Amino acid sequence: MMDIKEMEKAEGGFLFSEISELGHEQVVFCHDEPTGLKAIIGIHNTVLGPALGGTRMWNYESEQEAFTDVLRLSRGMTYKAAITGLNLGGGKAVIIGDATKMKTEAFLRRFGKFVENLNGKYITAEDVNMKTRDMEYIAMETKHVTGLPESRGGGGDPSPVTAYGVYMGMKATAKKVFGKDSLTGKKVAVQGVGQVGMYLVEHLTKENAEVYITDISEEKLKMVSDKFGAKVVGMEEIFDLDMDIYAPCALGATLNDKNIGRLKCQMVAGAANNQLANEVKHGHMLMDKGIAYAPDFLINAGGLINVYEEFLGNYNRESAYRQAENIYSTCLNILNVAESKKIPSQEAAIHLAEKRIADIGKVKLPR
Repeated sequence: MMDIKEMEKAEGGFLFSEISELGHEQVVFCHDEPTGLKAIIGIHNTVLGPALGGTRMWNYESEQEAFTDVLRLSRGMTYKAAITGLNLGGGKAVIIGDATKMKTEAFLRRFGKFVENLNGKYITAEDVNMKTRDMEYIAMETKHVTGLPESRGGGGDPSPVTAYGVYMGMKATAKKVFGKDSLTGKKVAVQGVGQVGMYLVEHLTKENAEVYITDISEEKLKMVSDKFGAKVVGMEEIFDLDMDIYAPCALGATLNDKNIGRLKCQMVAGAANNQLANEVKHGHMLMDKGIAYAPDFLINAGGLINVYEEFLGNYNRESAYRQAENIYSTCLNILNVAESKKIPSQEAAIHLAEKRIADIGKVKLPR
C-alpha cells in the first residue's frame, strides 16, 4: 500500500502524463475558499498568439472529469484558431459547480483575478452556462476578457455566428455527400437546442429541411418546436432515426462505440466540441461506415471568430459573418484531402492546423 507521498507522486505523474500527451504549455488550478470557486485553466499552445477560449461552468461528476475536459477543449481551441486563420493560441477554462446556485458577483470577479494573474497569456470568453453578464463581472478584475455586451463595445452573444458557421460547414459537407449543398427536404436531427442549436434550427427550417430535435430541457424543446415546427424526439431515440444528417449540438463524445453503430445517416455536422469520444478510433469508424464527418473544431469556429473580432477592437458583426462564411470552402477542402489520402477528415483537419502552427512558428524564430 502506498503512503501519502507515494500517492501524490503517482497522481502528479498521471496529471503530467495527460498534459504531456496532449502537448499543453500550462495548466492552472484556481481555488478560492470564501466563494467556493474551483476552476482549471488550460493553455495548450500560444505559437500563433495568446490563448483565447471560453469559460465553461459545469457540475462535473469528478475533478478528474473536469481536468480531462479542459485539456481536450483547450487543445481543440488551438486547432480551431489555426485552421480558421486566426492569430490566436488555444486555451479554455472550466469552473466546477452548479451554475444555477454558485454564480455570484464575488465568485465571478474572483475568477477574473485568476485570469488577470496570467498577464494576457489567456483571454476568456463565454461558454456553456456563462453569459455576457458574467463576462461583465469578470471584466471588473481583468481586461483579458471578450464576449462583452454590444453596449460595452463587445460582440455580444456569439451564438448566432457560431450557428452560421456550423450551417456553412453542413452545407459544404452536403455538397460533398449529395452533390449539391441544398438542405431542402433533408432530414436533420439536431441534438441539443441551446442558443447555438436553436439558431441552427432556424437556418435549417428556412431552407425547408425536415428537422428533428432533442434536449434535456423540455422547456427549450417546446419553445423551439413551437417557433420553428421541428419534431421532438427522445434523447436516445435520436440515434436510431432514419435521417440524412446528424447534428450534435450539446456536450461532446456522442460519437462513440455505442452510438456510431446505431447511426442511420450519411453525414455528421454539428456545433458540439469533441464529438468523437476517441478521435482516432471513432474517426475511422465513421469513415469505415461511409459517414462523412465535418470536423467539429472547424465548423463551430464562428464563436471564436466573433470574439476575435472583439479582441482586435472596433467590433463588426458583418465582418464576423463574412469570416464564418469561409468555413464552407475550408471544410470542403478538408473533405477532399481526406478522401484523396484515405484518412478520416478529423485527421486531415488536424494536419492542416498543425502545419500552420509549425510554419508560423518558424517565421517567429530569431534570425
